Amino acid sequence: MKRPAVFIDRDGTISEEVGYVNHPSRFRLFPYSSEAIRILNDAGWLAILITNQAGVARGYFSENVIHRVHDQLTRDLQSESAKLDAIYYCAHHPSVGEPPYRSDCDCRKPKTGLIQQAAKDFEIDLATSWMAGDRYSDVELARNAGLRSAFVLSGYGRGEWEYQRQAWAHRPDIVCENLLAAVKSIVNGSQE
Repeated sequence: MKRPAVFIDRDGTISEEVGYVNHPSRFRLFPYSSEAIRILNDAGWLAILITNQAGVARGYFSENVIHRVHDQLTRDLQSESAKLDAIYYCAHHPSVGEPPYRSDCDCRKPKTGLIQQAAKDFEIDLATSWMAGDRYSDVELARNAGLRSAFVLSGYGRGEWEYQRQAWAHRPDIVCENLLAAVKSIVNGSQE
């Protein structure tokens, strides 16, 4: 049976936005993120991280650093009895770096390659699933993949919402202060 998922952006949504996280010591999980993920776990929703990590293409760090950061993320969540069901990332950039990382791929948000891969891996019901993120590209990704969108005001969110939303072609389904508020709204709304 297909399950719903909440796809979650990393930097600015589940963790502090600090620019490129080029070392695990720079990674800081928001204090409410474990509770948000635990709510999804307990409600039977898949919690899946979807993140662009073009710092690899730009030569700022290696893919090994991404794996170390995600290992730290996993440990941080586990210490609070929460878990992500999967982590997908895009290390490409369409115009910067050297091949194979310089690539106009289908996995860089707002393209849907990572969502499509996750849907195959987990039999996800995309029609009832959500994308939560702090950038307009997350809203575009949701629309492109047939998901609903939760725009969060953490990270870059507040600035994008205040100063850029007038130019957006599409509006998010909900706007929330942070990931925890978004998850509560999503899970509670699905039970109505």
